Amino acid sequence: MQIQRVLYFLICLLVFSAFFNCAKRGMPTGGDLDTIPPVFLKSTPENFTTSFKGEEIRIYFDEYIKLEDAQRQIIISPPIDPRPVISPQGNPKKYVTIKLGDSLKENTTYTINFGNSIIDNNEENALPFFKYVFSTGSYIDSLQVSGKIKDAFEAETDEFISVLLYEIDQEYSDSLVYQSPPTYIGYTQDSTHTFQIENMKAGKYKVIALKDKNSNYLFNPSEDKIDFLQDTLSLPTDKSLEFSIFMEQKDFRVSKTKQMGANRVVYGYEGELNDSIQLEILDPNPAQFSTRLVKDFDKDSLHFWFQPAIEKDSLVATLTQNNYQDTLVTRMKELYKDSLEIKKLNTSNLGLKEDFGIYVNIPLKEVDSSKISILNKDSVAVKSTPRLLALENKLMLDFEKEEEQIYSIQMLPNAFTDFYDTPNDTLNFKVRTPAIADLGTLTLNVSNVKTYPIIVELVDTKGEVIEKKIHEAEEGSSFYFEFIKPGKYRVRLIYDKNNNGKWDSGNYLKQTKPETLIYFPKMVEMRANWDINESFILN
Repeated sequence: MQIQRVLYFLICLLVFSAFFNCAKRGMPTGGDLDTIPPVFLKSTPENFTTSFKGEEIRIYFDEYIKLEDAQRQIIISPPIDPRPVISPQGNPKKYVTIKLGDSLKENTTYTINFGNSIIDNNEENALPFFKYVFSTGSYIDSLQVSGKIKDAFEAETDEFISVLLYEIDQEYSDSLVYQSPPTYIGYTQDSTHTFQIENMKAGKYKVIALKDKNSNYLFNPSEDKIDFLQDTLSLPTDKSLEFSIFMEQKDFRVSKTKQMGANRVVYGYEGELNDSIQLEILDPNPAQFSTRLVKDFDKDSLHFWFQPAIEKDSLVATLTQNNYQDTLVTRMKELYKDSLEIKKLNTSNLGLKEDFGIYVNIPLKEVDSSKISILNKDSVAVKSTPRLLALENKLMLDFEKEEEQIYSIQMLPNAFTDFYDTPNDTLNFKVRTPAIADLGTLTLNVSNVKTYPIIVELVDTKGEVIEKKIHEAEEGSSFYFEFIKPGKYRVRLIYDKNNNGKWDSGNYLKQTKPETLIYFPKMVEMRANWDINESFILN
């Protein structure tokens, strides 16, 4: 009886298990994820064809493909004008079609680099750096050059930097980079910012690296970064090329002029402004006028103030800066007089090494320090010294600051008067200083310095300079930064070749290179009450 019960239990268990397994629904897995890129099968004409005479090329793959970011990714070297029509542009196909037209040069090797543009239709796996090569001559050119590119000023380097080679022949001039496409072109391939250009012929070349914003193979100084080899490159070569691209340092010039107020004309400019700037009225009679020149708060513009208002239909003035001089004519009309506006330069939190300041839109004429007072949170007066930055039209207050303080700043009427002899109304500001325990310090010990002076800058994640220090040779190579807010920072060193206290860029036509700038290889993470000591070993 007991054996029958055991058998009955086992039979029930088997039936229940079978029923459960039949009732359980499974989710289809769809198989393994496809990670294989498209496979090249064949092409017509064949890859590396010589004596090419056709006007169309087809390249076949083992699955449906599409082209992604073709305008940027596909590079044809040397460039063909007009640019060939390359498809598929819309519906995926199993082949790429290249319609060349009839603009190929004789006895020339062409390379079509596809970059990462060829991807499969489903999983978008890319076929990396596929290229198709053909020659209109009897052989394929086989020389090559390679190298690496970095940014001369920024910590990070852009992707897709072009490398352009111009054959030096009877038609060559330095201005070709502005006017004509190059003989050969390559580009950086990945995050290593390296490049390799193949299938070139022997010869002498001018070589530039270009962040070609418009993808037109022409240098536009207002938008593109550039670098260049100062020496001619002779192929063949085993030399590895290095470039540091930069935005050109433009020469100063006025680009436009416009009247913006009854007593104000604005001059837009390019290049760098300096303290030598001067502007003089030629017509009407300059003896009748009082004038001031002020830089715009956040634009590359100069505000030229004058009184009384000009009743003639034009203002003729001469603007000079160093070797630059231009006579400028501005059409005049009747406009309203500007009203006084004041902007505080600081937030409510004032750094221990930061000066308090205001910006005024109308030029300041006089400052009366007796009408300016600063009280701490205990109502104790704090001595301050006003400082007027005339060209920037900023009024700064220098005073000794203590930690965890609240400072009340008051400017009574007539603390300053503007260009029209209008005094300010009473102004009240309040700022706080942090606790030293909430801040950190950084000591940077620099070694292997080649030349002096050097500049070391502490830069935040937005690229703003928090503090900079300049050392001459006799001052040593230890840099101390204190009262740093918690956060992440970069440190960079500049070889200040012309001893002007800042980094200077280069210029292509003048064949001048930018000053050397080197970033400390890692971010500096500052925390409250931390003292960080780092060694910066230069190569």
